[in-house]
Amino acid sequence: MALPRVAVLCGTGMSILADELSALGDSTTSNLLIHSEWGPVQASLVSFTVGEVLVIDRHQSEEAIRAPPHEIEHRANVYAASSCKPDLVMSINSVGSMIEDLPPGTVGVTSDVLDLALRPWTFHDDNAVHTDRTSPFDASAMTICCTSLETTQGSAPSGVVVAQCVGPQFESIAEIDALERLGAHAVGMTLGPESRLLSETGTPHVSLVCSSNWAAGREPGDPSAQIDHHSVEAIASTMRLHVTECLLSLLGT
Repeated sequence: MALPRVAVLCGTGMSILADELSALGDSTTSNLLIHSEWGPVQASLVSFTVGEVLVIDRHQSEEAIRAPPHEIEHRANVYAASSCKPDLVMSINSVGSMIEDLPPGTVGVTSDVLDLALRPWTFHDDNAVHTDRTSPFDASAMTICCTSLETTQGSAPSGVVVAQCVGPQFESIAEIDALERLGAHAVGMTLGPESRLLSETGTPHVSLVCSSNWAAGREPGDPSAQIDHHSVEAIASTMRLHVTECLLSLLGT
C-alpha cells in the first residue's frame, strides 16, 4: 500500500518548514523542479517511513526575490502540488485576526472562505467548468488537525472563515469592519485562489491559519495600532512547531 503523501503550500513565516521537517530524523529530502504550463515550481519532498510531505513556498519566483501576494502564480503552485498525487493538500496561511479566540501566535483551522476578489482563478479558461465549493475543506483532515492543536497549543480555534484580500497592502479599518459584518473571522491574501483552484482538482484540502497579527482596528486597547510586516513574519515563524505536529498527525504518526 502506498504511503500517505501531503502537499503543503506555505508562505509567511514558513520558509524553513522543509528544513525543520528534515531535521526531525529518519527522513530523506529531495529537491524537485516541477514544470507547469504557468512556469516551473521548486519543491522539497521530505520522506519519512510513515509517509511523505511535499513543501512548496508559494512566494517563490525565478528571481532572487519573494513574489508579492498579488503576483503569485497560483495555478503553477496548485498544479505542482496536485501533480504529485497527494492524498491531501494543506494550505498554511498567515492571517490577521478579527476574533478573540484567534490571537496572534495561535494556529486555527479554516472552515470556509469569503472570497469576493475580482480576479478569477481557474484552470479552465477556454471551456466553462463549474465546480462545487459547498464544503471546500476536508472534514476528516480538519478533525485530525484540531486534535493535534488541542495537544500542542491547548486550544484549537475552528470554524474560522477567512476573507480573501489581494494585497499587497494590509486592509483598512473600514474594510475589516465590512468583512466582519459579512461573516469573516480573519483576513489573508492567498487562501482564496488556492481553495478555488484546488476545488477544480478534486484533491482534498485543509487550511491552517496562523494568526500573525490583529486585523486593522482590532488590537486590544489600541485600535489605531499599525501593522508591520516584519513583526507579522516573526510571529508567523513561531507557529511552525504546531504546524509540523499537524502534518505528522495527518501522516498517522
